[in-house]
Amino acid sequence: MTVVERRAARVLLVDPAGRALLLYGGDPARPGTSWWFTPGGGLEADESPAQGAARELFEEVGLQVDPGLLGEPYWHQTTEFSYGGRQYSQEQDFFLLRVPGWQVDFAGMDDEEKATITAHRWWSADEIEASAESVFPAELPGLLRRMS
Repeated sequence: MTVVERRAARVLLVDPAGRALLLYGGDPARPGTSWWFTPGGGLEADESPAQGAARELFEEVGLQVDPGLLGEPYWHQTTEFSYGGRQYSQEQDFFLLRVPGWQVDFAGMDDEEKATITAHRWWSADEIEASAESVFPAELPGLLRRMS
């Protein structure tokens, strides 16, 4: 099987209580399988990671930020996964953005995001570790604790 290599940018959107905003959804090619994940996604050809992270944040949760406010990536990960019947190898940068809170607005989502993202929730490190649900990245509890 051919592996699609891509670059992505994600955002650790964190409130004053140290909780991260996670989105819930899944792969339409695998009904019944879903997980929690940080806002973000694949970069467009002409985007820097910060630009892509800011675009995805606006599309997925309605929060508009200047890419320059995201600063340098907080963490980097290489991950492999399947989606839509294709295998991906993804290099992704995670940016940290602290907010006093945020009321999620899904109005800016594109058709694919609307088909895959169905809910959102603020999660603490302890809640993630106590949950039986799938949460990505798996390192998120440690990342949240490290930033407090």
